[in-house]
Amino acid sequence: MSDVLVDDNSVAAISDDCMISCENLVKIYKTSEVEVVALQGLDFEVKRGELMAIVGNSGSGKSTLLNMLGGLDKPSAGSLFVDGKNLLKFSDNDYMEYKRNTVGFVWQNNARNLIPYLTAVQNVEMPMILKGSKQRRERALDLLNKVGLLNRANSRLDQMSGGEQQRVAIAIALANSPKLLLADEPTGAVDTKTSRAILDIFKELNRTEGLTIVIVTHDVKLSKHIDRVVAIRDGRISSEIVRKRSYAEELNNLGNINDITAEQAAEEEEDAQHEELIVLDRSGRLQIPKDYLEALGIKGGDKVKAELDEESGRIHIFKSSE
Repeated sequence: MSDVLVDDNSVAAISDDCMISCENLVKIYKTSEVEVVALQGLDFEVKRGELMAIVGNSGSGKSTLLNMLGGLDKPSAGSLFVDGKNLLKFSDNDYMEYKRNTVGFVWQNNARNLIPYLTAVQNVEMPMILKGSKQRRERALDLLNKVGLLNRANSRLDQMSGGEQQRVAIAIALANSPKLLLADEPTGAVDTKTSRAILDIFKELNRTEGLTIVIVTHDVKLSKHIDRVVAIRDGRISSEIVRKRSYAEELNNLGNINDITAEQAAEEEEDAQHEELIVLDRSGRLQIPKDYLEALGIKGGDKVKAELDEESGRIHIFKSSE
């Protein structure tokens, strides 16, 4: 891990309804021969009780951000607050307590979540054993019920499908009642139907438990099923994809979810209105989506012109002919 640089004067007051606050967050990986900037001045906030996703290509910085939020890696500079705690000032013991009590983690690779020779209920009990919690079996069975696996409580992992194993992993991440749940590519190793089922579990936990959930994925299709999706490119937030109305509002408009036909659901999904908002960082920089630049014939290193249309309040960007 690299040295941590903290500028206390740059830390703004964190509101009570803010679960995650990053300001000018930087992460630099150094070796004897090379220095890689994984995050370069990232600004990012997540409210308490929010369900959101972070998308980006490999190398964009999304996994680096998730590791820092999970207490698995330390920032190099900037500020990072989670649940009111300043992670840049954490000692090793602080990180241990944080990972045990504040945050839960779901990995794409089940081998990082599960102990193969234990049953589902024994796997869920394990974090509680390590913490010394009481009434472990009751709590574990309740969590398996919440992820729809109560009937598989005594099954070993080799008797379960990949989707069932991932649901056990979610129950394990919830064992110590975290305030923040992080999921790294939780649907990356399952088929589309199972992926939707797992995403529905996250939505239900968010709705019923008020749990703050951050999902990191390379699958931009998630934007069709989550109200807020943040896109990271080159170590900075480039844009946000937001729904103009939430799924809760759409379900209310459609009536009882049990009465919705497959045709209605497909039509509703097709008609769901999203808009992509480009993020202007504190230094005045814009990260314009790659497909926009390609449509304009603009490449990295090109000179561009920007003109303000005062009547409409719009800025027009185009490639310079010079």
